[in-house]
Amino acid sequence: MSALRIIRVAAVAFIAALGTAVTLFSLVPPRAKQQAERVPIGGPFELVDQDGIKVTDKTFAGKSSVIFFGYTSCPDACPTTLSDLSAWLNAIGPDADKLNVLFISIDPERDTSAHLKEYLSSFDPRIRGLTGTDAQIAAVAKAYRVYYKRIQLAEGGYAMDHTAVLYLMDRTGKLVNPISLQTDEKIAIERLRQLAAL
Repeated sequence: MSALRIIRVAAVAFIAALGTAVTLFSLVPPRAKQQAERVPIGGPFELVDQDGIKVTDKTFAGKSSVIFFGYTSCPDACPTTLSDLSAWLNAIGPDADKLNVLFISIDPERDTSAHLKEYLSSFDPRIRGLTGTDAQIAAVAKAYRVYYKRIQLAEGGYAMDHTAVLYLMDRTGKLVNPISLQTDEKIAIERLRQLAAL
C-alpha cells in the first residue's frame, strides 16, 4: 500500500471517529442539567410538629418554604441561624406570613414535640418545629441531601454534626436558593423577600 493511500485511509478513519465522538457528545446533557437530574433536593415526608400534630409535605403545599435542619442542643450554629432568621423575617414584614418556616430536628431522641415548642418560643413565632422517628428523620434528611451524624463526647452525652443551610423552596417544592452561614444579611433578606413573592 502506497504512502498516499495509507494517509487517505487514516484520514477517513479519523473523520469517521471524529463524527462519532461529536454525535455521542451531543447526546450528553450539560453538566448542570446532569447534576440537577442526579441530585434533586426535597421530596415527600411524614413528621410531627411542635404541637404533636402529624404533618406531611402536602400540609405545607401552596406556599414557599424556608427549611432548616438542626437540633435544640446545638451550641452555636442552630441558635445563631434561628436568631438571624427571626430578624430577617421581621425585616421583610407581612410578606413573611406568605412563607412556611420549618425547623426540622435531626435529633429526635431529645427533641420531642414539647421540647421543640419550648425551644422555639425564643424565636420568631412563624418558625414551626418538626420531629419524628429516627426512620422519618433519616428519610427527610436523605430527600434534602442533609448530612448529619451523632458524635459521642468524651465527657459523656453526644452532639450532632450536621449541614447548616437554609433551603429556600418554591411552592412546587423545588429548590430556589440556599442561605448559608456565610451569606450576607442583605442578600439573605432579599432572597427571602423574593421567595415570598413567588
